[in-house]
Amino acid sequence: MDVAALIAWILTALGGFFLLATWIRNGGHRQPGSSRFPPALIFGHFALAAIGLVVWIIYVAGGSDALAWVAFILLVPVALLGFTMFARWLPTYRRRGTLTGAAQTATATAPAERSFPVPVVAGHGVLAVVTVVLVLLAALGVGGS
Repeated sequence: MDVAALIAWILTALGGFFLLATWIRNGGHRQPGSSRFPPALIFGHFALAAIGLVVWIIYVAGGSDALAWVAFILLVPVALLGFTMFARWLPTYRRRGTLTGAAQTATATAPAERSFPVPVVAGHGVLAVVTVVLVLLAALGVGGS
């Protein structure tokens, strides 16, 4: 269970890193109003998830059971921030399909997150849920020896 959670967490992190890079590349962090995501939301989510992953790696490498619970507790605000970002992204995604002609070419005013690939967003979300569940099960001792 520990290793399965680690694999899920790493895959989730890769998708999240791709989304973060896309957001930064499209100027989400630079210009006020260029994104529905405040930088503190994005970077807070990233930082907590990265810290939690490091704690989980230490736990898997032979740390105490308390580290599993620390990692899970870190995942709670990560999940809440992720859900907040998803809720803020949905209207941007829905508007993307309604633009036509000249409005589609006016991407300079479009939010940075409009360019997020839907499969990556969906995969990141699904893997995040799987990660939270696996970390909780591992912390509870399910599937352990």
